[in-house]
Order: sequence, then structure tokens, then C-alpha cells
Amino acid sequence: MQHIQIDIISDVVCPWCYLGQKRLALALEEVRDSVVADIAWKPYQLEPNAPPEGFNTFDYLAKKIGGPERVKQSHEMLKGLGAEIGLPFALERAGILPNTLDAHRLLHWAGKIGPETQDKVAHALFTANFVEGRNVGDHSVLADIAEACGMDRAEVERLLSMDTDRDTIKTEIANAQRMGVSGVPFFVIDGKYAISGAQGVDVFANALRQIAEMKANA
Repeated sequence: MQHIQIDIISDVVCPWCYLGQKRLALALEEVRDSVVADIAWKPYQLEPNAPPEGFNTFDYLAKKIGGPERVKQSHEMLKGLGAEIGLPFALERAGILPNTLDAHRLLHWAGKIGPETQDKVAHALFTANFVEGRNVGDHSVLADIAEACGMDRAEVERLLSMDTDRDTIKTEIANAQRMGVSGVPFFVIDGKYAISGAQGVDVFANALRQIAEMKANA
């Protein structure tokens, strides 16, 4: 059995990140007889200049990818890909595209508690945004998620009210960009192997098997 470290560089409002983490989870299930993975979530911001109140998601996407019809087609495609692996996208509910810096701060604090808590918070953030249509830039929503995942709500509210770890998150994002990350999801395995994008389950599974085999033979 080989232990590997997987850093998932992502943004909580990236639908491909939501898809990619699920495909990775299914791949890890496939290779569970030979691989055990420790997961860490690392920050990235697709829209770091989003204002505190966020953008209207549909207006923003229409400008970015070429109009409302393209947005509709993109959403239908993502829903179809999600349905194939049991991921319940409800993209029409995600009306606000927030600034995600505070969501990444919450993930950072969850990681200090432990990988299990961080993983729970990451999944809860994706679900809040892509299934429930909640604004993951809203401090009350973040506090709800923290509490539901076993974190101290009052402490999270206190930290969110201050600038705690804002610079830490910005530095981590800058480090990822220096490493060559220009889009997410981006998966770094054992600090030296990289997989870019929401690859298929088979691609992830084969890569994990190969890495485990290389480690076993090293």
C-alpha cells in the first residue's frame, strides 16, 4: 500500500473543480487496494477582482464565454457530465459569483484542524454554491458551513470579521501561479507530479497506479 499526498488547487466557484474532485474521489475508490491518499485543498481565485457583493453569475459568464446561449449550452454540458457520476449540479441557482477569498480563508482554517475537516468544508462549499445556490462569499453562509462541519462558529465569525490570513491565501495563490498554474482544477501529487483539469476517472486511476508503482520500485 502506497501513501501519496494530493494537493488540489481549486476555486470553490469553479464547476470543473467540483467535477474534478468527484472524479478523483471515484478514481481513489478504484485504486484503494494499492493507494491511500492524503488530500489538501489549496487556493486559487478565478476572479480575484470580484467585489465583496460579487457579480451576477449569468451576466458575468455571458460576457466571458460569448452570450447567454453559450452559458446555457455550458450549463447543460456540465449537468450531463455531473449526472454521469452522481453530481447534482443546479447551476441555474448559482446567481451570485462572489469574491472567494473568504471561502479560501475558511478552508485554510479547516485545514489547520485536519484534512478530514478541510475535505468536509470543501465539499460543503461546492454543494452550497452549485446545488443550493447559496452565496459562498457571504459571511453568514460561511459560518453556517463551518458550524455544520464541526468548526467553532463564533471563532470563524471572529476571524472573518478581521483580515486574518488574507495575505497567506494571496501568497499561496501567487506560489501556484509561479509554479505554472493558470487554470483549475490542478492536482499536485507528492509535490512532483501534476494533473491539470477535470480528467476522466480512468486518467486519474491510471496515473495513481503508475505513481504508486514507481514509489514501490524506488
